[in-house]
Amino acid sequence: MSAVNDTKFNSAVFLLTGIPGQEDIHLWISIPFCLMYVISILGNSVILFIIKTDPRLHEPMYIFLSMLAVTDLGLSIATMPTTLGIFLFNSREISLGACFAQLFFIHSLSFTESSVLLLMAFDRFVAICNPLRYVSILTPPRIAKMGLVFVLRGVAVIFPLPFLLKRYQYCRANVLSHCYCINQEVMKMACSDFRVNYIYGFLVTISTVGLDSLLILLSYMMILKTVLNIASHADRLRALSICVSHLCAVLLFYTPVLGLSVIHRFVKNPSPLLPILIGYVYLVVSPVMNPIVYSVKNKHLRARIIRVFVK
Repeated sequence: MSAVNDTKFNSAVFLLTGIPGQEDIHLWISIPFCLMYVISILGNSVILFIIKTDPRLHEPMYIFLSMLAVTDLGLSIATMPTTLGIFLFNSREISLGACFAQLFFIHSLSFTESSVLLLMAFDRFVAICNPLRYVSILTPPRIAKMGLVFVLRGVAVIFPLPFLLKRYQYCRANVLSHCYCINQEVMKMACSDFRVNYIYGFLVTISTVGLDSLLILLSYMMILKTVLNIASHADRLRALSICVSHLCAVLLFYTPVLGLSVIHRFVKNPSPLLPILIGYVYLVVSPVMNPIVYSVKNKHLRARIIRVFVK
């Protein structure tokens, strides 16, 4: 019996899904996806290059922005092979090992991005609420330590997931509703009881993304309180304007992440297109929009980008 189970496990594959009912136009759908991946990789790479080569941008805000660009690059690279494989070549099969590896990188990078957005909120909080101590609080060694801690957190909490999933036996019809692997979907393909994965995944999400989002909300409440105490209307607008880019990044990330988590865990029989579209916003659109938003709203970064391309 054990040998049969092992054979079943080793020969099993998952079938990824593009956009159900639109298979005839998958090749056309691949065009905007290719463009978005090119923009994401090029845009985030340019931001990293400019921040690295311009000493004037070696400030906490830009260091955190470079961390965000790295995680966005990682998310794009983690999802690009399977997404374009489906739309361009109708290559739907993915082995268990490749699926577990992909979900590890997607989830660990997602939790790391959540941490980076929290650090950026803390940066804005210190800049507005305690500007005189900004430089002394956010020193380069302290920023490096905070970044390292949050990267290790993202890796550590996800590291057990592939091993927990590997314990299960999987049924033959393993059709996933996304064009990439995520824990919420893969665990439902198990023939055996997956409550351990369900509980662990839920607790990890609450203790990372949930906690980060609450702390970001708290930081903006304190920022708003400080801004409302500023006498000059022009100064209030100036203080709020430096938060616009970060707020856009927060909404682009947390809205689909929390929405997808709620749908997969609590909504029974949702519309098949809803989680797919939310997933694309989460893993494809967000890494594209972040460099665009920051380039448009930050005049120093915008000027350097224009200078690079004009040359």
